Amino acid sequence: MEYIQNIHLLLKKEEIDVEKLQEGEKVAVILDVLLATTTIISALHEGACQVIPVMDPLDALVKSQELDHGDFVVAGELKAKPVDDLMYPSPTLLSKLVRGKTLILSTTNGTVALRNSAAAKRVYIASLLNNPSVAEKIKKYHKTETILIVCSGNSGEFSLEDFYGAGHLIDCLIAGSQGTFILNDAAKAANALYRTNSENAFNILKSSYVGQLFDKHSLIADLELAAQKGSLDLVPELVDGRIEAELKRQES
Repeated sequence: MEYIQNIHLLLKKEEIDVEKLQEGEKVAVILDVLLATTTIISALHEGACQVIPVMDPLDALVKSQELDHGDFVVAGELKAKPVDDLMYPSPTLLSKLVRGKTLILSTTNGTVALRNSAAAKRVYIASLLNNPSVAEKIKKYHKTETILIVCSGNSGEFSLEDFYGAGHLIDCLIAGSQGTFILNDAAKAANALYRTNSENAFNILKSSYVGQLFDKHSLIADLELAAQKGSLDLVPELVDGRIEAELKRQES
């Protein structure tokens, strides 16, 4: 059955309008490829029982004191720099530490974008790792809603890696679909960038501003992980401030 669907891309978290999110039926998909959403998806894949995204490092410490158990890891950064009393939110670093635990996560861009998007009907977490799975769920369950894709950006600036990730997600939505998609200009541009660089994920990520910082500080393993398109079959969703893993193939 054919359908028409709007896809609207925001280039940075500062463009999120909470009032507009509450209007009509909107599904928000949040991308912070380097690195928050990649970290969240990787942690859930590695066995974290849930991820709690928070607004800032202080909020992370307060949240950790509210939990009634000790099985948690607190990780975060502020403007890409380490924070005292918090682990750095590297997915490769956290992979062996999160199984069976709650990850409390604070990042400058991605976790803020997630919290600020909570007013949408649904809020999904996406990255290059799981874009195909997220797209399949949207095509199956959300054919009538407006899809709002949010690039978290970089402290109010445009982020190449998020833009590329958005283009990949849009390409996954369009591929094999029976629907007709109406894209805003930003969505068209992101999809065009992805289609001309579909085999260059690692190089695109490495060439970005944040990617260059990762290269400088020997975080190549995180770059390599973040560039693994479609490697994980997870569709995490933010519900009541918490994110849990949901395997697409187990969806009823």
